[in-house]
Amino acid sequence: MPGAAVAPQPGEAAPGPGDPALRPRDPAPGPHDPALSPGDPVPGRGDPAPGRGDLAGDGTWVLSGLSLARGAVDRVGHRRADQAWVEAAWADEATRVLVLDHGQARVNFTGDAAALELTSPGQAPEGVRFLLGVDDGGIAFFGVDGPRGGLGAGPLPGPGSSPAAPPEPGIHVAGLRQAGPLLSDRDAGLFTQAVALANWHATHIHCPRCGAVTEPVQAGHARHCPVDGSEHFPRVDPAVIMLVRDDGDRCLLARNRSWPPGRVSILAGFVEPGESLEQAVIREVGEETGLRVSETRYVGSQPWPMPRSLMLGFVARAPGKQQIVVDQEEIAEARWFTREQLNVAVTAREVLLPPPVSIAHRIIESWYGAPLPGSW
Repeated sequence: MPGAAVAPQPGEAAPGPGDPALRPRDPAPGPHDPALSPGDPVPGRGDPAPGRGDLAGDGTWVLSGLSLARGAVDRVGHRRADQAWVEAAWADEATRVLVLDHGQARVNFTGDAAALELTSPGQAPEGVRFLLGVDDGGIAFFGVDGPRGGLGAGPLPGPGSSPAAPPEPGIHVAGLRQAGPLLSDRDAGLFTQAVALANWHATHIHCPRCGAVTEPVQAGHARHCPVDGSEHFPRVDPAVIMLVRDDGDRCLLARNRSWPPGRVSILAGFVEPGESLEQAVIREVGEETGLRVSETRYVGSQPWPMPRSLMLGFVARAPGKQQIVVDQEEIAEARWFTREQLNVAVTAREVLLPPPVSIAHRIIESWYGAPLPGSW
């Protein structure tokens, strides 16, 4: 499916072609790489221009600048089972705490950048607590999934919705899709990890073996069943997201049936049991568009914890003159674009690309060779 896919949880956006979870993914330029405003002419006509970290010397793709694939703290996994250390870190007023509400947090927006508003353990609300890591200065960071509405946040937008534009300067409650590209490496990593853990805890309260209520252990990185003694760990759903090119180096973009006209992305889908990533790419492309692909190449990955996906980016080639036959279940339409055609369509807003925070957007930009605006 274009862009992706994880079964959405209540109030969470579902993936799909062009959706942040498993639909054609969105890449995200950060504050250092601003997206163009709708209506601005799009640069990069002609062949792609290497230089943004997308092409290595041997011509292979190397994605960089993925908004949610960043981090700057040591996750200190060896400390999670050290209850004395964890309690001492929580008692230290120098420790910083990220409080979540519906997967959102307080963020200080300052135009082209943003920073998380962190608090002390003494001022953090009750809720599931998890250790996020320790920085180079020895400061510990925790996340707390606080009471619903505690920050005044409502549920995240539903499936297929567009992320809100960054708000006016000031402190606002915001989610990853809105704040991710503007955050520093440290804050992007903390926010992404905290949302992923909070979503897992919220949806895995009961033991899958006996149904008993489990309790958080290992500083919030596992849950223990007091009845049968089993331990359970955070779930991550791998999904492939791929840009398909033909022999003329055209790019395939598709529209999910649930999307409005013009919204497109690259194809994506979950990896099935007993399947390699490369097999998943070939199967998903074939199921959704009828195209046979080869030369699958991995280009990069990005977590997408809405609720628990890991997006694994690929490029692949559809050789020869093949006919596109969409499945009419997930995909409503798909077509090839040259760089010139995409330039014209995006400038005229006939085509709306994934938002900058997504890996889908970033992969499309890498093929195009220059920044592109993300519209949804």
